[in-house]
Amino acid sequence: MTQRSITTRALESVAALTASTWPLMARLLPERMEFDDTLSIWHAGTPDYQPRAPLRGEITADLAIIGGGFTGVSTAYHIAQRFPQQRIVLLEATSLANGASGRNGGLALNWINGIDTSDPELTQKVYQLTNAGLCAIRALMERHRLLVDHRFDGTLTLHTSPKRAEAAHAEAEYLRALGIPVQFLHRNELASHFDARGVYGATLEPETGQINGAQFVRELRPILEARGVAVYEQTPVLRLQTGRIIRLTTPQGEVRAPAVVLATNGYTSKLGLFRDALFPLHSSVFATAPLTPEQRQQLGWRAFAGFADDLDRISYGSLTLTGHLIFGGGSNQAYAYLFNNRTRLPAESAVARRAQTAIARTLAGYFPSTATLPIVRRWSGVLGITLNRQPLWGRWGEERNIYYALGYSGHGITLANLAGEFIADLYGGDDSRWRWLPFYQSRYPPIPPEPFRWLGYQVFTRLTGRSPRV
Repeated sequence: MTQRSITTRALESVAALTASTWPLMARLLPERMEFDDTLSIWHAGTPDYQPRAPLRGEITADLAIIGGGFTGVSTAYHIAQRFPQQRIVLLEATSLANGASGRNGGLALNWINGIDTSDPELTQKVYQLTNAGLCAIRALMERHRLLVDHRFDGTLTLHTSPKRAEAAHAEAEYLRALGIPVQFLHRNELASHFDARGVYGATLEPETGQINGAQFVRELRPILEARGVAVYEQTPVLRLQTGRIIRLTTPQGEVRAPAVVLATNGYTSKLGLFRDALFPLHSSVFATAPLTPEQRQQLGWRAFAGFADDLDRISYGSLTLTGHLIFGGGSNQAYAYLFNNRTRLPAESAVARRAQTAIARTLAGYFPSTATLPIVRRWSGVLGITLNRQPLWGRWGEERNIYYALGYSGHGITLANLAGEFIADLYGGDDSRWRWLPFYQSRYPPIPPEPFRWLGYQVFTRLTGRSPRV
């Protein structure tokens, strides 16, 4: 038995054992609703944006969407397009794209975390689905002439040891034999385009790239409103009462609707739902000032929109068309789980400061010249993480009238936009396009409640240097 399987079995056993305490611990430790207010470099790209007024009073709708990020906006777009007669209400707790959609590293990628690529047919289907999702994002920007900063000239996965590079080369050949257009670049081929230190090769995926998620989501608001979607910002949902008619209580009003969409990802547990299914993980990110031509030459980053490495505590970076270098991840310090699913990481906290120091050190390991670059923005984003890293998609409740798409585990830009199409199909009564997905309407490995969750995360990450998963 391998060390990995021993660790995995132990993690599963502890999670199953402590799951029995959920009813008690959920009452003893209620969660607080909280949101970050530090702005990312992506938000800075929407300087004139003004949130819509909050909901006041009681209203009814055919469909209520909770959450104004990629998932919520994409769902509203596709359902309004297909069912123009439906009354759709979108409720956002702060402003559109304030969550992970506007607080990420910007990478728009293929693939779905947590799915094994050893099955050729499944591998082809996953690639085709996510590639279609990327194409749909670009088509949407072109169709509506959205003013969104983006580049799709490919992304790299960096391989950080000779053994890993050799395995990645074999994987790339396997994928190419399946008709998937990846390319393995040996170190000498890579250096003239992307001269990162400590890298022994890279896998290039063409037509992946980077997108400003805040611009994308916020540019879609007038499109939604033109199609009759009522958008209420500054409107957190404080309570969700299930039933044939679902009641959503907000600070100054109430929405009653026969169907609701959970587009809340890492914030979902604040509604008392899926608390044992996923947890919010804070990933710290920064952006440099725009690089001068001399700095870019010294850096050695001459091509490609972005990269991620092959380590468990993944590093990721991207370079905007305006020259901002975006970077995050790379160590235990760069990722934080806060006790009781806290979803706000104040920039002045010791946890945030340690994270920012750690990610700067990691980036300098790849590109030494970055140690002297000025940082203009620092932020963190809340990822929705499941224990097996697979998303959660389906319908829930006795009335089967709560639709959800959650737990993207780091691949949210592509998957969350695809989720809008998925929910629109379910809402229309046809799930045939999605039945093959391993995570559609599936059971998930439970995550323990507090205090076992926080203790388990801290002990596991410090002992192994890895992120807990099964």
